[in-house]
Amino acid sequence: MPALPILELQRQYELLKLEYNYEKELFLQQTDRIDVDKKVRKGICWYPLSIGRSYYNSLNQFVVEIFRTENEDIDHHFEFGRPVLFFDIDTYNNKTRYVSFTATVNYVEDNRMVVILPDSESLIQLQNMLHPGIQLSFDENTFKLMFASLNAVINDKNGRLSELRDIFHGTRPATELTFSPIRFPWLNASQEKAVNKVLCAKDVAIVHGPPGTGKTTTLVEAIYETLHRENQVLVCAQSNMAVDWISEKLVDRGIPVLRIGNPVRVNDKMLSFTYERRFESHPDYPLLFGMRRTIRQLYETMRKGHAESIRQKINSLRDRADELEMRIHESLFCEARVVACTLTGAANKLLFRQHFATLFIDEAAQALEAACWIAIRKAGRVILAGDHCQLPPIVTCHEAMKGGLAQTLMQKIATNKLECVSLLNIQYRMNDAIMRFSSQWFYHNSLQSAPEVKYRGILDYDTPIEWINTETSDAEEEFVEYSYGRINKAEAELTLKHLETYLNKIGKQRILEERIDIGLISPYQAQVQYLRRQIKKRSFFTPYRKLITIDTVDGFQGQERDIIVISLVRSNDKGAIGFLNDLRRMNVAITRARMKLIILGNAATLTHNTFYKQLFEYISSLED
Repeated sequence: MPALPILELQRQYELLKLEYNYEKELFLQQTDRIDVDKKVRKGICWYPLSIGRSYYNSLNQFVVEIFRTENEDIDHHFEFGRPVLFFDIDTYNNKTRYVSFTATVNYVEDNRMVVILPDSESLIQLQNMLHPGIQLSFDENTFKLMFASLNAVINDKNGRLSELRDIFHGTRPATELTFSPIRFPWLNASQEKAVNKVLCAKDVAIVHGPPGTGKTTTLVEAIYETLHRENQVLVCAQSNMAVDWISEKLVDRGIPVLRIGNPVRVNDKMLSFTYERRFESHPDYPLLFGMRRTIRQLYETMRKGHAESIRQKINSLRDRADELEMRIHESLFCEARVVACTLTGAANKLLFRQHFATLFIDEAAQALEAACWIAIRKAGRVILAGDHCQLPPIVTCHEAMKGGLAQTLMQKIATNKLECVSLLNIQYRMNDAIMRFSSQWFYHNSLQSAPEVKYRGILDYDTPIEWINTETSDAEEEFVEYSYGRINKAEAELTLKHLETYLNKIGKQRILEERIDIGLISPYQAQVQYLRRQIKKRSFFTPYRKLITIDTVDGFQGQERDIIVISLVRSNDKGAIGFLNDLRRMNVAITRARMKLIILGNAATLTHNTFYKQLFEYISSLED
């Protein structure tokens, strides 16, 4: 009879299979049934596009540049590592023809993308296209990695993996080292305690960081101190953006970081610590580049005859090139104190045979358990940081969700091993009135505001939070077919009207001098895109455009602004609020604001839900 942890992981495996089958079927349906224009608007397709230059990159992969030539302002989901398909449209017959190969995104910046092709022959298919486009393909690889990792953990008998499995799932105690706590005068008491708990942990520790409590600061300090005891650590997160964020903070602390994979937030600083850029900058790289170029030239010559003598030259040169490549690779890893990548990136061939004493997983509450095990297989102990009261993992299959697939490893360990958890309880972001409701609803009223932010505000005698009730303004929601989401145009107009009024109260000169920044948030992508279009049309907002960010709740994770305006969209007689029922997303939305939070929503629709009813009453009490 298998032990309880193995049964739990077997259950996870079956739930993951449900999710895999559901996602694959959904992707195929959307690919087959919706036209290119809808795919473009959903952000899964670029069309039309132009093909740029092709070349071998520093890692000897054959890549091609492509450029989006229309619809440049539409958000998309292309990022490093995603599989893609090229297609050609016969405009005469309106038929779509797909290429015979799958490619991989190497790099995306604005409307330029670099794509890894399987070989140079693949380029011929692209060059023969009259009306080329590119779309995301179903990501089989990520699921394969998660299935393989769960199998490895289930089948491990007496190794470290089986020990961690039994500790995480409650049948084995977590152990600690014993030493006198270290003082960190620049941290608060809860942050200092968390760093010490990380240093003491032999197996696992959790840093639970509610909004604004300095989770990243604490995690960076914990990594810095760990590196006084260990030569190198692995730092992972679910998303590329989260990896970028923690990597940048580590670099700011003076820690040498080697980033596996390309960053989402493309700038010179971020690129400078990627494996690819470091590889290109190595003193031996020009010699390696010359060898590879000679090998390719010899292959071309071999096609014309004298195959045997040329093959010997190629084999000799390739052996020397492989040896030099390995030397550069080892040099880069020897120089790095932190290796940073996504959870799935931990399976990258560049990390083959690499093992780390400690793995840090940031934003662990956003990651499926199976994804965490991909990275855990490379480590001896695990430190998880995040907040399970904010964004959850994305699970699309209702049956898998109901079965518990979205319950994260961090949640399970926190439940089984409460003694391993450190809660950060002092927040440095929000006016106390903005923070208080979140603290009451999500954190058992345990958060406190630091004195320097407790009463922060923009205007004198201003209420920090407002709810603009749209129920009497004919603001009706609409279903948007291309995004399978919702839009409320009248509420968007009210949103911009109220923002304009508030900015006028502050004054243009002060806003620009103090660089008061503004975030417009909506849970619905269609509403976000509509707001972006309307802001561009209005001359009033022209001076402030660099200070205004408009995005979904997910897009604002980890960010903050002086002013946050939220458009909730839903407005109907039934009280139906869809995925606004996921209250963790609302926790993210309402805790982005430093000094002013304005919420627009139909109170009659939303207050059918207890959370929104209490939030509405709380805000009303502040205004009395």
